[in-house]
Amino acid sequence: MSIASGRTRPLAHRLLFPALAEAPPLVADAALSAELYDVLALALRAFVVPWWAKLSRYDRQLLPAITRIAAAAVHALDARIHAAQLAPLLLVHAPALLAQHYRDYRTARAKLHTSYAPAASLPQLFHQLQPHIAVSPDGRLDPEYFRHLLDHILRVCLPPDDHQPDTERLIVRELILNVLLDVLIPKIAQPWFLQRSILDLLDTQLPQQHRPPPATSSTIIVLVLSAIQAISGACLALIHAYKSTLSTIKRVNKLNPSPSQHYAEPLLTTFAEVFTLQDRTASTTLLTTARIITDFSSSFLDR
Repeated sequence: MSIASGRTRPLAHRLLFPALAEAPPLVADAALSAELYDVLALALRAFVVPWWAKLSRYDRQLLPAITRIAAAAVHALDARIHAAQLAPLLLVHAPALLAQHYRDYRTARAKLHTSYAPAASLPQLFHQLQPHIAVSPDGRLDPEYFRHLLDHILRVCLPPDDHQPDTERLIVRELILNVLLDVLIPKIAQPWFLQRSILDLLDTQLPQQHRPPPATSSTIIVLVLSAIQAISGACLALIHAYKSTLSTIKRVNKLNPSPSQHYAEPLLTTFAEVFTLQDRTASTTLLTTARIITDFSSSFLDR
């Protein structure tokens, strides 16, 4: 391979797979595999290469070995995620945790600067309501807790041959720990990151304003034809939505009935807690109506 072609290869290929032309798939999605390899390559370059280059400058076998162990862990996690039942986690436990978080936050804010806790800050009051051994009252994360957590995950996910060597396993553990505590968690915990992510998902780019063309006969004809096309497109969309709804109802009814879990109730409770729907009469009426509808159709929704 020439020097020019080597420089044009992505960073992940040059660091993680110097002897391979193409990187092996990490997960089923090729785009997600590329993103994971890029994150792994950046993490290795930031946390491993600086000290490993001082110990062994020309040895390039460590990074591929770490990549192989990390890939084995990712493969095991991917298989477990696909085999797990995510509906109770996403529709029951996660909304319940979010609702409890909002409830405790509002309780802590109500107790702030009162006789209950005159000198305590808001993070300290919230920590009293939701104590956790991995988080201190001032919001700092305990690295030892995450080390033990990652040790357990690697012990479950890695094959025995990859888990027994301490050197590569500990490097992988500390690599993931540094990415979580130094890069990922501090960023996603910032309000600006959450707001920017929501705006990126909504794609709130303002369209460029153009001066309307002068009103002529040809312009009026084009506007009329465009309106007819828009109306016909809306009618076709309604017909397609109607057919899709009927097809979805038929497919759901063919499924085996599962025990009633009432998956919609935790979502409604979380929505009501986040937006304080119980404080207003109109929103309380709408919430009650939604709960009655979901109770009647709970067997269909649970499927």
